[in-house]
Amino acid sequence: MAIPMLKPGAATTPPAGHRPAGRCRASDEARLWRAVLERDAREDGRFVYAVRTTGVYCRPVCPSRRAKRENVSFFKSALAARAAGFRACKRCGPDAARALDRGRERALDACRFIEAHAGRMPTLAELGREVGLSPAHLQRVFKRAIGVSPRKYADALRVDRLKRSLREGDAVAGALYASGYGSSSRLYERAGAQLGMTPSAYRRRATGERIRFVTLPSPVGGHMLVAETERGICALRLGDRVQPLVDELEREFAGASIERGDAALRAKYAKLVGAGGRGLAELPCDVRATAFQRRVWEAIRAIPSGSTSTYRELAAAIGKPSAIRAVASACAKNPVALVIPCHRVVPSAGGTGRYRWGAKRKRALLARERR
Repeated sequence: MAIPMLKPGAATTPPAGHRPAGRCRASDEARLWRAVLERDAREDGRFVYAVRTTGVYCRPVCPSRRAKRENVSFFKSALAARAAGFRACKRCGPDAARALDRGRERALDACRFIEAHAGRMPTLAELGREVGLSPAHLQRVFKRAIGVSPRKYADALRVDRLKRSLREGDAVAGALYASGYGSSSRLYERAGAQLGMTPSAYRRRATGERIRFVTLPSPVGGHMLVAETERGICALRLGDRVQPLVDELEREFAGASIERGDAALRAKYAKLVGAGGRGLAELPCDVRATAFQRRVWEAIRAIPSGSTSTYRELAAAIGKPSAIRAVASACAKNPVALVIPCHRVVPSAGGTGRYRWGAKRKRALLARERR
């Protein structure tokens, strides 16, 4: 097949509805779009996405602003995207040799092998034979490329399978064993960290959990919503309008008993916000997270007010110097702004970088803390 040659800067816009060869299956697109939104490093190398309005194709971890979903197409390879008339993004370099070295490719092969063996954790020796590396070498390559060990990756998949089973209404015992847990005791030991609640409560979509929330003027413009359980803050969101923040809380904790807090709760958080947010970072949290996310978030909470750290420095601080993208992804998924002060993490290249609640708010928070 002849590949069209494009002049630098020329953008083509294939017509809507056109489905060229090499496109990913329609049934996979929801998962692929989620990976793009989350900049999921585990999906890097498995596909590229192309934007009709710019004529550019990118890796899923590209740091550029996300396009509208209706303008995005997914391709199995860069070659397929070029054949459809798109050109490579200059920011993420999907055609560059560094985009996917052999070690990363083998780590991704190991991920696929783990995913294909639901219900059990393949041994390192088994994984090594599959991808052609010694167990020790595979362990190093996998952690460097993915950000966690093969076992922790398998644990995360196992929790995801368990969540799906519980959401679909399966009995706890059946979901437990189908997901690969050898005993109920092991699951319940980890339930607080992995599910944020007991498996039976999760199966009931958090029914029985009590969440109280208040809304306040944000110290950097707009509004903020703070929600807590008996164990600590479970959400702190920033936004331009109150109702979307409340709607998001109700969607995330569907099934829980959600109620507005009283004057005492409001006064508690208003006092902390009025003091510039000092003290929020010391409050207990009640958030669901992977082991890797927890390490990143604890390191962020150790950054002093008025100071910043780069994503590279944060990765080195947790002993994962090559997991810079995974660290950035953990920052983006932080559910409790200010409590976990991810606005203090900035790019090595300079500037303030992106922020889940808006780059303008991030700049304002940093300026406020410096003062």
